[in-house]
Amino acid sequence: MAVKIRLRRMGAKKAPFYRVVVADSRYPRNGRFIEEIGYYDPTKDPSVISIDGEKAQQWIKNGAQPTDTVKKLLKIKGIG
Repeated sequence: MAVKIRLRRMGAKKAPFYRVVVADSRYPRNGRFIEEIGYYDPTKDPSVISIDGEKAQQWIKNGAQPTDTVKKLLKIKGIG
């Protein structure tokens, strides 16, 4: 099972809001997920990023691969 830390798109059309989730890579983008570890709102100024660092580190230590966008968000938050 390939586990990824990725964004799940929510919100209305032209007003995206994302949840940072841990999911099996075989599931669709907005499909089933294992755990929600944070959220990201790019529509605010400045963007709002809230990620549980302990959970993210634990998942990465257990082999979960963050996507490129999530890697950038983690770096901004200073998580890893």
